[in-house]
Amino acid sequence: MPLAETSGDDDSFNISRLCGVETDFMADMPHLFSRHIHEGFDFVLAPLMDPSYRPSLMEISNDRPVVLPFVGSEFLLSPSQWSKQVIGKLSTWIDLDSEGDKLRYNSEITLRQEIAWASHLSLKACVLPTPKRVSCANYARFVKEILHNLKGMQLWLRIPLVKFDEDARDAEGLVDSWEMWNSFRLICEHHNQLSIVLDVSNNLPSINSIDRWFGEPVCAAIIHTDSFKTNAKGPFLSRKLQILVTSFFHHSIQVNHHSTYTSTLVTNFIISGLNDRKKTASDLCANETNNFDHDPLRHPLRSYLDYFAYIYRRMVPLSGLELSKIGFRDVLHGPMQPFMDNVDTDILKTSEIDTARYTQYRRAILKALSERISNEEASTVTLVIVIVGPGRGPILTTTLEAAVLSDRKVKVYAVEKNPNTFVYWHNWVLSENLEDIVTVVYSDIRVWEAPEKADILVSDLLGPFGDDLLSPEYLNGAEELLKDDGISIPSSYTSFIEPVTSTKLFNDARSLNNLAHLETRYSVKLYRVASLAPSEPVFTFCHPKTTTNNERHAKIQFKIPHDNGSVLVHGLAGYFDAVLYKNIHLSTEPSRATPDLSSWYPAFFPLRKPVYVALGSPLEVQFWRRCEPTKVWYEWCVTLPTMSSMHNTSGRSYSIDL
Repeated sequence: MPLAETSGDDDSFNISRLCGVETDFMADMPHLFSRHIHEGFDFVLAPLMDPSYRPSLMEISNDRPVVLPFVGSEFLLSPSQWSKQVIGKLSTWIDLDSEGDKLRYNSEITLRQEIAWASHLSLKACVLPTPKRVSCANYARFVKEILHNLKGMQLWLRIPLVKFDEDARDAEGLVDSWEMWNSFRLICEHHNQLSIVLDVSNNLPSINSIDRWFGEPVCAAIIHTDSFKTNAKGPFLSRKLQILVTSFFHHSIQVNHHSTYTSTLVTNFIISGLNDRKKTASDLCANETNNFDHDPLRHPLRSYLDYFAYIYRRMVPLSGLELSKIGFRDVLHGPMQPFMDNVDTDILKTSEIDTARYTQYRRAILKALSERISNEEASTVTLVIVIVGPGRGPILTTTLEAAVLSDRKVKVYAVEKNPNTFVYWHNWVLSENLEDIVTVVYSDIRVWEAPEKADILVSDLLGPFGDDLLSPEYLNGAEELLKDDGISIPSSYTSFIEPVTSTKLFNDARSLNNLAHLETRYSVKLYRVASLAPSEPVFTFCHPKTTTNNERHAKIQFKIPHDNGSVLVHGLAGYFDAVLYKNIHLSTEPSRATPDLSSWYPAFFPLRKPVYVALGSPLEVQFWRRCEPTKVWYEWCVTLPTMSSMHNTSGRSYSIDL
């Protein structure tokens, strides 16, 4: 049974935590099931072929077919059991890069036979053996050939998660097992049916090195029994391994790579260390239970299973807000057109429920009002506030709440170009008897002729990348409405980027088979993403404006931590930090993010071709914000350690229309 499962209110998704067991070869699959599945494990990682089998040893007969030594008849288990509760473990002796012709011959035939049999059984996944060396080009080439025709089954490459040491290279120059995985998947061209199962040991690499894997397609983690310590209560993991397991739980390490929407997120753990082969059920009960249990009927690994459940139960549960957004994790959302299109109701509702966002706005407006005029003048002076695009709610009501809290008299002009929200606000003002305080204007702010200058200009036009919803272009015209000493809220905003690894996002963008989808700025609730370096600032805009030129160029150098090891950059994550008023900020930038902010997902700028950055090499990115009378767009490229293509030249794939 699952360690735990959480469902959404609408049952549109669920999160399961599953635990399997790695077994030895056993032709008696029903017994294997009674021993493991019926004792609490969710699935078995089981060999499909007798490990002694070699094609070169089989007799060749022309008058009768050769019966291969598979696990036995497919009818020993039901189709549902094969599909849902068995993961195939391919023969570990396979070595397609061997210099020995016979071993290579046996390996090629056996690998093809086992995958064909697993596909016939409708298994959801098979685990490929760990490459015997970092140079595994023939192995990867062979797997790529199989993947080309493979339908409906994942191949999980088994990779050891071990500490790397620059001073302890092996004969092939291997420093880092990630290098083995990277070379393998590059030859396979990031195929979306190729994933990873991590083989975890006590010899863990650094936290930074481990974090890289959370952007990779990791489907399961194998934990060996010899990685556990024991006490009177049973097995337990070291603090470092506990943190690793908890991190895997948080990152739901299996996802559906075939769809941009994931209805089920699964965390798979596999316990390894039980030796079933050549032992009867009575042997297992008598000989394998003495470590922790004296009950001969209890499964010898049940204590380990219980320990994983214990770790999961100790985790802080997701909030209702986070649960409601699970279906949006790692889903690519294209950019809006704020000038050309009217924002729809669903997007407006998302911002309305963001309490943290409007708490910060309320604080900023309250402070600006209080400092604009003294308490002595408060009863005699009326401050004029212009709201640029009130949308459908919070920014206007927040402004009025701040006026009440500051005990200041205000006159508010709410300028809205969306006819639907204009009607909403017009009726709201009438129903609240606020005609003397609030005037709702149906107009584009750039052409509106204001009856009087404003003391404070309030806008709520920030995008995932700060300026990417054309806040500078909106406010260039609106600032003409400000008094010479007027206040703009926000007063400035800075965009930030950081390099990231995300096989999921890269594959989703390129799966559309269109250049434009690899040169578009997306908005994404980042989840299966690994940050490779701290974010760096890109563009800053100040209001009231200091220049009429909204074009920008930035050259950004990133310092990838040395203990990360080598990395593969799939794209750039974008954030912003906005100064609303003086020391009051609104931020999505990870190191200074506003707590509980939910309106904005980070931006994502994909790279058409992922960039490999070797250990110790620099990473330099250049970014442009380009403007023409009819549109604004971004261009970007990598200039170190290698030169990438220029992305989105002249706005060919993506631009924001004016």
